[in-house]
Amino acid sequence: MLGTLCRKVTVDMAAEKHLEEKYDEIRKDLEKQKAALLAEAGMIIGTGLNQDKLNFPDMTDQAAAEADNNFTLRLKEREQKLLKKIDEALERIANGTFGMCESCGEEISYKRLHARPVTTLCIECKTKQEEEEKLRE
Repeated sequence: MLGTLCRKVTVDMAAEKHLEEKYDEIRKDLEKQKAALLAEAGMIIGTGLNQDKLNFPDMTDQAAAEADNNFTLRLKEREQKLLKKIDEALERIANGTFGMCESCGEEISYKRLHARPVTTLCIECKTKQEEEEKLRE
């Protein structure tokens, strides 16, 4: 009985180590992406959002600058959401739940995870979700 338990613990630990190694490349990519987003955000905080364009005497130029600022802010909001998803993916890697579909519980293909590492749904569940969203529109 004790021998069986020891083998099971050893197998579980080996499987956990294999999962860590399996997703190590994805974890490194996520960390690089996060660092790049944070560095870019730091530059914007340091320089402000196009401060030199805000005081144009021409109303058209001022409107164009304002539109540029609004567009930049929307991009930053999207990047902020992506940062949150990256943090959540890194947390899932750390706690061993990365790569499992939140909807059906099946394993998400490595190819999909490599292409979209912040995903939480397998391709089948994501397709189903998108089809349901289309029907609601």
